[in-house]
Amino acid sequence: MSRKAVEAALLEDQRRFLGFLVSRLRNVDDAMDVMQDFVARAITRADDLRDVASLRGWLSRLLASTLADHQRKSSRRRQREMSAEVESETLDILAEPDAEIDAAICECIADMIRHMPQGQADLIRRIDLQEEGRAAVAVSLGISLGTLAVRLHRARTRLRDLLMQMCLTCPDHGFLDCGCARARKRAVETSPAPVKV
Repeated sequence: MSRKAVEAALLEDQRRFLGFLVSRLRNVDDAMDVMQDFVARAITRADDLRDVASLRGWLSRLLASTLADHQRKSSRRRQREMSAEVESETLDILAEPDAEIDAAICECIADMIRHMPQGQADLIRRIDLQEEGRAAVAVSLGISLGTLAVRLHRARTRLRDLLMQMCLTCPDHGFLDCGCARARKRAVETSPAPVKV
């Protein structure tokens, strides 16, 4: 069931996914390579999808991770080809934040994290956003890796539930091109004025 849903969504949104990749990579051949990897991953991991209702978000996250993997591999390949001087300059550039990637991440996540219990919010920030190692987080909290895994699962579930409740467009259109700020603005502009009693 989930495999058929994944295949159907891949066919339906193929142009949107490929357009996103071309705009990010500025190279059609690289975009096609990443698209091929993405489709293969999606079909291979289709059984991991627990809820077909979250398919769009699941595919968006998978596309983002496939793109990130491609960029890491490309960066490593370029680094091996460079001289030591050029390589150090490149590492400085790579260390700088990428505003375009930041803009592609759903704008709602920061808002949602503020509505989570502090402990859960900290786990999401440290492990998912700052990519801190699980072992280091577990040691700093004085808990086992198993306990950390349970807490992280609960935090991610809470964040997903908040996104599904409060994010106006992402569940339908995917989280890569978040339109929630625009949708909220339209909702405010088009809502009727409150009635005075």
